Amino acid sequence: MRKAQAKKLPLAPDGRYNDVLVTRFINNLMWQGKKSTALNIFYDAVDKVSKITGEEGYEVWKKALANVTPSVEVRSRRIGGATFQIPSEVRPDRKISLSMKWLIRYSRERNGRTMADKLANEIVAASKGEGAAFKKKEDTHRMAEANKAFSHFKV
Repeated sequence: MRKAQAKKLPLAPDGRYNDVLVTRFINNLMWQGKKSTALNIFYDAVDKVSKITGEEGYEVWKKALANVTPSVEVRSRRIGGATFQIPSEVRPDRKISLSMKWLIRYSRERNGRTMADKLANEIVAASKGEGAAFKKKEDTHRMAEANKAFSHFKV
């Protein structure tokens, strides 16, 4: 085991929006180290979002990400012979990570022609408070609310 926790390497901001969050999203979107493909998919999706909504695509993406970001989650903890789902606050870094992963995962599960189309549609849906990624957040919050009675078992 390590003595000290590994340092987080700083990410370089992306070319178009000069935002580290976009780079992080693209890195999550990337498969098999194909970053240029992931870049093209993301930028195409953002362009399609601005075409669909008539607003700035980047702003819609940020709104969608904010709408999908969870504030609480449940964690399993074994106490005695039973396993309890204990609600806990989500760390800021993990919030962003979860929201990005959910957006990408549910985009991939959508039906559409290209990944850019799927991602654009999921972003538009999430910005309106609809779509599978937003539903996942709602379900997570609902589960935490239902298991509020076990919050005194916090780790």
